[in-house]
Amino acid sequence: MNDHHDHTSKNFDLELENLRTRVLQMGGMAEEQFRKAIEGLYSGDHALLESVIRDDNLINQMETETETSCYQIIAKRQPTAVDLRMVVSVLKAISDLERVGDKARKIARLSISLTNHTATGTLNIELNHMAETALNMLRLSLDGFARLDLSLVTKAIHLDSHVNAEYESVARQLVTYMMEDPHTITSALDILSIAKAIERIGDHASSIAEYVVFMVKGLNVRHATADEVEAKIANS
Repeated sequence: MNDHHDHTSKNFDLELENLRTRVLQMGGMAEEQFRKAIEGLYSGDHALLESVIRDDNLINQMETETETSCYQIIAKRQPTAVDLRMVVSVLKAISDLERVGDKARKIARLSISLTNHTATGTLNIELNHMAETALNMLRLSLDGFARLDLSLVTKAIHLDSHVNAEYESVARQLVTYMMEDPHTITSALDILSIAKAIERIGDHASSIAEYVVFMVKGLNVRHATADEVEAKIANS
């Protein structure tokens, strides 16, 4: 009887491990899509940008498959405590990763549109650093998810305010451009939408970091500041 229980429990561990692996694979795809979209924005490589738009459905497909696996595990294993928290965190994380993929596709689509009507001067707007910070947040969150390492995910949560501040700064610059030269309006609005998509990717990375805190500690830290998150972790 005990052997059967051990065997069942081993299988369950494998199923949970497989779920975590799929989150990391999906995270790797979302990271790559985002990186390619930003690269295409600056290089004007239409083939690269088209590939980002085309490959988005692979992330969507992976989300659907992983979601189904999560529901099957809940129905079949009826997990409790830390195992249930892990399955719930996977469900939430894949939803955010699917949205990161959507935002990468949006950046690619807008980048193609931009090269078709670029007004001189508008592309002096610097988005690279903001994108690099958001990408770093995503990497830290996924790494933290893989290792159940709270120090990595709190770093990601701290970086969110940097991305938000850069977005505000870009928005102000673009408003100035549009007021000074109405010819730049179409391009400036596209760049503003790209900047907003980058800022949203930072938010999704931050959400994934928060699920790791929930998974490890059972704490809900949604809508808490970075300092409050650290304080809650320290006191738990």
